[in-house]
Amino acid sequence: MWKGKNIKYVAGALLYVAFFSSCRSQRQIAGYGNPQVTVPVQTVVPVASPVVPVPEEKPVQQQQVVVEKYKSLSSVEFYGRGTWEGEIQYALDSICNSGIMTTSQAGLYIYDLTSDRPIYALNENQRLRPASCQKLITSISSLEYLGGDYQFVTDLCITGTVSQGTLSGDVYVVGTMDPLLSKGDVRKLAEMLKSSGISKISGHLYLDVSMKDDLQYGWGWCWDDDYGPLSALTVDGKDEFSIHWVGALRNMGIGLSNKGVSFQICPSTANSIGKIIHSMDQILVPMMKDSENIFAESMFYQLATRSGQKSAGRKQAVPLVEALISHMGLQPERYCIADGSGLSLYNYASPILLATFLKHAYLNEPIRTHLYPSLPIAGIDGTLEKRMKESAAFGKVHAKTGSLSGISTLSGYAESNNGHLLVFSIMNQGVEKMSVGRDFQDEICRIICK
Repeated sequence: MWKGKNIKYVAGALLYVAFFSSCRSQRQIAGYGNPQVTVPVQTVVPVASPVVPVPEEKPVQQQQVVVEKYKSLSSVEFYGRGTWEGEIQYALDSICNSGIMTTSQAGLYIYDLTSDRPIYALNENQRLRPASCQKLITSISSLEYLGGDYQFVTDLCITGTVSQGTLSGDVYVVGTMDPLLSKGDVRKLAEMLKSSGISKISGHLYLDVSMKDDLQYGWGWCWDDDYGPLSALTVDGKDEFSIHWVGALRNMGIGLSNKGVSFQICPSTANSIGKIIHSMDQILVPMMKDSENIFAESMFYQLATRSGQKSAGRKQAVPLVEALISHMGLQPERYCIADGSGLSLYNYASPILLATFLKHAYLNEPIRTHLYPSLPIAGIDGTLEKRMKESAAFGKVHAKTGSLSGISTLSGYAESNNGHLLVFSIMNQGVEKMSVGRDFQDEICRIICK
């Protein structure tokens, strides 16, 4: 009888035999040790390993550098540093950022005629008082409508007949507000009568001043303006023609009646025996170079006479100026044309208006050939003789000045160092001293000419 420990050994042996037999039979089935059995080669298909997601690294945030685009004070788009126009804009911004803008007003417009585009514009549409830059509007309008060949004529006429040296009729002097009429011209008129065989006048001495209205001063002139009165017949700018006329006739030995001198329109049947004539350029040059106010008013009244009306004045001249403003593409109702000289405080223009007149003048040769030579030249003559002498603008700026109490203006043409021709208008208002406005203008001219 197997008992105890022996039974355990027998059981273990049986388990070993069973396990070995099982392994052998399995190897035979698979073909191991049997050369007659072909074991097929199994193709192993690779299985992709599962992708383990890797957490994305957050990019390191870099501080963005924002380059701000340069913003010019000018309403004209900035051309960029390094360009000729851009450097002018940058320099002008610097001067316009100065203290002058904190205590006064300024308007500025610059246009390049050569490249046909604006360069700088600041407050260019503001209504400002032009002072004597108003003379640009007057002169360009006169050249537009009257032409450069226009003449200022003082006519000597007679009625009746001459017998044995006696004129049985009247003598008329027809005035056209010639500001150059002088004492010497009055003597010439007396000589014309003498040369016509007249040694005695039995009739009247008449002065025909009907070409203009009877206003002696401009609209909006101040009570203390030392100009005028405005008359169709003056001698050396003074309303003393009658005195000098009678004196010249007596000095010529011409007998006069006791009828005196009076005013009357010359009849169309009267005969002209002589004229005193001055050309447009003779009036224009002192008007612009020396800023002669009465010359400008005379020019303004010549415009008025184009209406064909007697006693013409501002009401007849202004529509012509406004028509030209409209023709140039601007709105005349935005401005006020009060007189021809700029003395009136009722005048209102703008930098773009004055520059547009100058541009129109330059593009029209019949106007340019008369206007351009009449303008003062920086450091050389006229009202610019003492300005910009040591500047890049010396001799390169041809412009009209303007000055009234608290007002300083400068408008004209400037030749840049690269050969471009520029039109500019600078208007300063409310300046404490004239020198402040003039220094500002001179520095702008230096910048655009260098």
